[in-house]
Amino acid sequence: MARSFVIVLLVLLTFGSCPTLASATGNGRKTLKIVYVDWDCAIASSNLAKAVLEDRLGYRVELVPVNHPTLWNSIAGGEADAMVTAWLPDTHADMYAKVKNQVEILGKLVGGARLGLAVPDYVPLRSIDELDVNADKFAGRIVGIDRDAGLMRLTTKALKKYEISHLQLAAGSSASMTSSLAEAIRKQEWIVVTAWSPHWMFNRWPMHYLDDPLGSLGKEESIFKVGRIGLKKDYPDAWACLSNFHYDDASQLQHLMDWNQQRGTDPVQNARRFMRENPQLVESWLKK
Repeated sequence: MARSFVIVLLVLLTFGSCPTLASATGNGRKTLKIVYVDWDCAIASSNLAKAVLEDRLGYRVELVPVNHPTLWNSIAGGEADAMVTAWLPDTHADMYAKVKNQVEILGKLVGGARLGLAVPDYVPLRSIDELDVNADKFAGRIVGIDRDAGLMRLTTKALKKYEISHLQLAAGSSASMTSSLAEAIRKQEWIVVTAWSPHWMFNRWPMHYLDDPLGSLGKEESIFKVGRIGLKKDYPDAWACLSNFHYDDASQLQHLMDWNQQRGTDPVQNARRFMRENPQLVESWLKK
């Protein structure tokens, strides 16, 4: 009897996380797994997807934080159902190219996205090619995010194109980057950060991107949703909702991100607030 119990337990532990094998919880609710990297835009949009799928379609949604390679590989391998923050055509180009035949693009979340190097407005520089001669004013570093991020890859290439040798790209996280930015602004110190829009920092502080005359950090991008192969067959209503899921413009996402930075707030509750304030948009997500 004990041996049989152990075998059953091992089977459950091995396959319980697979979306196609564990399609319902004990109370009959279907379960979806959405993966995301711990970026502010991803947290905001993933929680919004969770809120609409749970509140309007009755799913149980598990949000799983992962690193950037796992974001794509987990969907390609079928261990996760979807993600809602794929930056294309440039930022995530390398990872998408590796798995493009193993995933499904579910449409655009929002356009008007961009990457760049940004500084507070009190820093008088206007172009990336001014950075190297002012390296000492920036303490010799560009404050970055997680090492695996596409933005970091593109920034590394940009430093070579602009022959910037006196500034080092310092890896960290989205949270540590914005914390360093806040501290520098409080002290009115010079700082340059790896930045992207939409992002709440541009709501919070007067900032500007440095011009990129070589186009090394790409042009305007869009954010897309990505699903695993077979999602439509297994969960057609969730597939339709995620395919329709979008913002009217990038400012909506930026405002939602800003709400999440307010003390004592919860991302999923802010997502539900967003749904209450944008009922027509929500209804457009639920069309079949």
